[in-house]
Amino acid sequence: MNTMKALLARGAEAGSLVLALTAAGCGGRAPAQSERPAAAGPAVLETVRVVEQPAAVTLEIPGELDPYESVAMYARVTGFVKTIRVDRGSRVSAGELMAEIEAPELLAQRAEAQSKLQAAEAQLAVARTKADADASTLDRLKGASATPGAVAGNDLVLAQKTVESDQNQIVSAQQTVEAGRQAVRSFSEMESYLKIVAPFDGVVTERNVHPGALVGPGGGQGSAPPMLRVVRNDRLRLTVPVPEAYIASIATGTSVSFTVPAYPGVDFHGTIARLAHAVDVTTRTMAIEVDVMNADNRLSPGTFCQVRWPVRRPTPSLFVPSRSVASTTDRTFVIRVRGGRTEWVDVKPGLTSGGLVEVFGDLHAGDEVASRGTDEIRPGTEVRPSQK
Repeated sequence: MNTMKALLARGAEAGSLVLALTAAGCGGRAPAQSERPAAAGPAVLETVRVVEQPAAVTLEIPGELDPYESVAMYARVTGFVKTIRVDRGSRVSAGELMAEIEAPELLAQRAEAQSKLQAAEAQLAVARTKADADASTLDRLKGASATPGAVAGNDLVLAQKTVESDQNQIVSAQQTVEAGRQAVRSFSEMESYLKIVAPFDGVVTERNVHPGALVGPGGGQGSAPPMLRVVRNDRLRLTVPVPEAYIASIATGTSVSFTVPAYPGVDFHGTIARLAHAVDVTTRTMAIEVDVMNADNRLSPGTFCQVRWPVRRPTPSLFVPSRSVASTTDRTFVIRVRGGRTEWVDVKPGLTSGGLVEVFGDLHAGDEVASRGTDEIRPGTEVRPSQK
């Protein structure tokens, strides 16, 4: 009896186990069907429009102030400094005497030239006197020759030749006199070089000699420094090396502003006056000169400046946000969306205006581009654009 009960109990447990396994198997298949993911739609991509607007920005470009005129004063004759009346910082006027040179040899040479001139003039006077006498003799012989047999024909010919020779002597003496006068004039002009005068109104920025110093002609490469240097600083040249990308719209007469370290926060102004019309192949810049009036002498030649350089394009340009431009090792591009798919468009960045950057490429105003460019979004990706 007890054995029967045990067998029945074991049969009930086995049946329960089979039912449980069956239920578990059915329950495992049902959740697998309910957990299948639904089909995903195109990813949302934040986009912006390409805008067309005038390119007008102001760049900070370094420049340098130069004197409007600058002259290194050298002695034009060899001699000793007799007096020097100016020093560094002295203001001079055009024609003002700045220094004198003493050259005794030059004075002696001028005296010798004067003596030679006087001798040549005396020889010219003798030649003229002889020519007059010979001409008078010829006239008398011609008159006497009217009587047959009174004058030999040969004497008349000799007299004629003598007069012609006298005329040649006069011409030669005149040339000697003119040469003597040129020599005297030359030494007189050289004597004027003994005085060093200011070529224009300005200020002396260098003085390298003192009384008694031996000076002479110079100015070549490797020569001695100049006696004096005079610069004109009431008007200055601001030289600005403008990159070749920004020289298309430069116009003379345009006003520009700049600052100098000596006067922080103070704006100075000048006018574009001269263009080099040639690009330096080493720096790829063009030298532009700006005229700066400096009547109060606040600005000094040689000062470095920060110039606010206006850049204007002749025609409107296309702009996109700076974040829209992406770069890889071999290309720079923006991601354009057309027909719900992306494409990479190669561009060349230009000017920056606020948060926008000028771009050149196969783009048009109104094109839709990704607001953030990245190479993670591959060309041909299906997207759903969302205007920012």
